[in-house]
Amino acid sequence: MKKLIDFTKDELIALKADLEKQYAEYKAQNLSLDMSRGKPSKAQLDISNGLLDILSAEEYERIAPSFDYRNYGILLGIPECRRLFAEILQVEEKNVIIGGTASLTLMFDFVAQCVASGIGGCEPWARQGKVKFLCPVPGYDRHFGICEYFGIEMINIPMDGEGPDMDMIEELIKDESVKGMFCVPKYSNPTGITYSDAVVTRIARMKPAAKDFRIIWDNAYCIHDLTDTPDSLLNIFDELKKYGNEDMVVEFCSTSKITFPGAGVSALAASDNNIKEIQNRMNFQTISHDKLNQLRHVRFFDGKAENVIAYMQEHRRLMEPKFNAVCDSFEKEFSALGIASWHKPNGGYFISLDVMPGTAKRVGELCKEAGVVLTTVGATFPYGKDPEDKNIRIAPSLPPVSELMTATALLCICVKLAACEKLLG
Repeated sequence: MKKLIDFTKDELIALKADLEKQYAEYKAQNLSLDMSRGKPSKAQLDISNGLLDILSAEEYERIAPSFDYRNYGILLGIPECRRLFAEILQVEEKNVIIGGTASLTLMFDFVAQCVASGIGGCEPWARQGKVKFLCPVPGYDRHFGICEYFGIEMINIPMDGEGPDMDMIEELIKDESVKGMFCVPKYSNPTGITYSDAVVTRIARMKPAAKDFRIIWDNAYCIHDLTDTPDSLLNIFDELKKYGNEDMVVEFCSTSKITFPGAGVSALAASDNNIKEIQNRMNFQTISHDKLNQLRHVRFFDGKAENVIAYMQEHRRLMEPKFNAVCDSFEKEFSALGIASWHKPNGGYFISLDVMPGTAKRVGELCKEAGVVLTTVGATFPYGKDPEDKNIRIAPSLPPVSELMTATALLCICVKLAACEKLLG
């Protein structure tokens, strides 16, 4: 079959008519399907139900520590939970702080600290005039939202199969007003790309002009593998030490997509200096996070990272068929026509679909009109502005496979229909 751009006008008109007929048939079904966010499915949530009753009053009394975890105190998190996350992230326990339900809160708070009080002994960002952040794109909309909230100017950094454009980054950090970068280094949201060893090494050895330059290393999918050939990511802190840059990165993760998103545990890892400054801010912010929830998670996994990693195989069992279904449909519907590109990730939560430039918003409109909700088109770029109007983030996790197949089939029709309209227009 020839590429769509090689179709004659009459062939495009005929194809468009056929697609419009198929689209009308789906629209008549009054669908209500959601692929807008990376929410775990009910089946995924069910496998963590043991958390709900693992810490009865009798069980707590049986394992009661010397310090009563039901009371105030232990600002940085209970030792058992700090050790567990230290093992997962391959850092020392003293370099871990346990937070509340969401790592997003920890990231927001850290940026707020930099804005209001400064970091690394430098002036608060709020007193330094225009502050800029580097944002690999397509990227995570909530990262962009934090920057917008604090009035931080965002600079797009293109991504490829290795990670962000390091030549561009190394040039931009010569500007002292560039204060940091948000990134998801493993199974990046939404591309699914894992930063190569070469990219991680180049990041670790950077020498930014700003002494208070900080990278938000959002390692949300550090153990979220979906295949027998998972991606590997260099330990950023091991690399930073080689270049005397330990303070440049603060790493974040959580159990949000491991146990319960609404009742998980978050953590950050950082250098001694950064931990000290973050702790100083926390002394004024809170007395402690939910230590009983921390203890529940420790008990659920018997305090061992290997048990958490083994547990993730249950998530893989539920998620892998969904990723395969979406990518197989894309291969079948798009490859011959040459109108879209995507990367089949080895893990994470998203599939990034690039459609014909100038048509992504139209695809989103068509899907919504027919009852399928996608991530808002443009959300994967700062300020919601995709310069080429081509990227769509697919979140396959929530719908059952049967509904996902229906939604994907409709999506493929909408992509082809929008492409026909573009070429005929």
